[in-house]
Order: sequence, then structure tokens, then C-alpha cells
Amino acid sequence: MTIQWYPGHMHKARKKIRESMPLIDMVIEVLDARIPYSSENPLVDQLRGERPCIILLNKSDLADPVATSAWKQYYERKRGTKAIAIVAEKKGEAKALIPKITQLAKTMLVDRNLVSKPARVMIMGIPNVGKSTLMNGLLGRMLAKVGNEPAVTKIQHSTRLDNGVLLYDTPGMLWPKVENENSGYRLAITGAIKSTAMDFEDAAMYAADYFLKQYPELIMARYKLKQLPKDDIGLLEEIGRRRGALRSGGIVDFHKASEMLINEFRSGAIGRISLETPELIAAQKTMSNAEDA
Repeated sequence: MTIQWYPGHMHKARKKIRESMPLIDMVIEVLDARIPYSSENPLVDQLRGERPCIILLNKSDLADPVATSAWKQYYERKRGTKAIAIVAEKKGEAKALIPKITQLAKTMLVDRNLVSKPARVMIMGIPNVGKSTLMNGLLGRMLAKVGNEPAVTKIQHSTRLDNGVLLYDTPGMLWPKVENENSGYRLAITGAIKSTAMDFEDAAMYAADYFLKQYPELIMARYKLKQLPKDDIGLLEEIGRRRGALRSGGIVDFHKASEMLINEFRSGAIGRISLETPELIAAQKTMSNAEDA
């Protein structure tokens, strides 16, 4: 699935971030813990340059904890970047990050009085990863608008924390074209792509195939199956029949069944699922390189 969804405000956001970046000391990039690789915007590295970065693996309560642990090790050992798993919606969890942000700012800016000249920290990330929720949690009050669909924040916010940190929030920003087919599907399945820019049935078949292979026990339990369907279409047919997503004549409505599967994944109703691991991404890159050779 190739995604081309780059609304005008995202282009403006990129321009504004580029203009503001010379003033920024540190970047916090918020990723979706279920798809860290696919939710990592390559433009962030380009825009931040050599500035230090903290990776926040948000929505970790929805992700497979084993996969999340592997991603933390990947970022910290192989990339040398501090990685923290969080649930921004959980009360108090964002606040607990403030001492860590402060300590890093002090370490980085040893000759600076953070009270008179606060460290300028920019929060970045693709749409719908929880940036505004995180910012509200850090502040302890509602400042940034929050929504459960991508592209809610359309302007840049800034505010000062009590610890000598000036915090900037930015609109969710995708890169102009998501060419990696697997990443396109994963972004669609997790909700980073607006429904109008994706094919629900196509995305659901990708998800169904992955769930059957990687999380068969969760699928069996959620949909009360006595045996595992043989393929993605078989799973969607089972969901449609069991949930009453039928058209006249008892024919399964695949669109409705697809929406059910994706929405139940997004809500965590199926269980804690990660759509990618460092090992899976490495294997897919190796396969892609072999095909290109």
C-alpha cells in the first residue's frame, strides 16, 4: 500500500519546523510502540541534525511488551538514543518524564542557567501518535487539542514547564510519500492515515494475515474460534458471520468485517499486538535488498 497523503498544513508545518529548528536544543520524537520503524519519520532526523533526541514509544499498553523491550534495546544499543515506553493517556506517566528531560538538558547545557534561559525542546512525530496528549500530560492541564484521528493539531504550540524547559508541540507530519508497502499498511492499520486515504478491506487482509501468523492464540480467543482460519479471507468471513456483518442472502459484508477487525486491533480488544519487531524489519530489508540486486 503506497500512501500519498500530505495535506497543506503538513507542508506548512515542515517549513515552520525548519525555520524554528536553529532555536531548538533537543527533540523528543513520539513513536507508536506498535510500529516504531514505520512511525519514525525520516524527515525528523533531517530537520533536527545533530541535536540530541529522546524516543518515546507511546501507546505501549497496546503493544506486545516483548517487542517493545526489543525496540528499546535497539534504540539504546544500536542507535545510542534514549528510548522510553510510555502511555501518554495514563495519568501521571507524562509528568514522570519531566525529571528525565531536565537531567538530559542539564547534561547537554552544562554552562547554561536553565532558569533564565530555558532549554528549548520540540516534540515531533507523525499524526495520531499522541503528541498533544503527551504535552497536556507534561503540563498537567489541557493546552493542546487531542483527538483520535490524525492531523488534529494544525499549529505550533509552545509553553514553559516549571523546570526550565520550553516545550514546543508541532502538527503531525508525514513525509510526502510512504513508498515502503509494509509501512503503508501498518500506518493505515494503526490509524496514522485518515480513513479516506486508505482501503479498509486491503488493510484488513494484511492485518488478518499477520495476526494469524504471529498472534493465533489471541485471534482464537477474541473471536471464539475452535480452529484457526486458513487465510486472511477466511478470518474476515468468520468475523462477519459471528458479528452479523452480513448482506442480503447471508453474504459477508467484507467492508464491515474489515472495520471491525481494524477497530478492535486499534482499541486493544484483541490483545497487545505489535506489527513489527527489529528482527522483522531487518529480515524485510534483507529481502528487499536481495530483490533489488
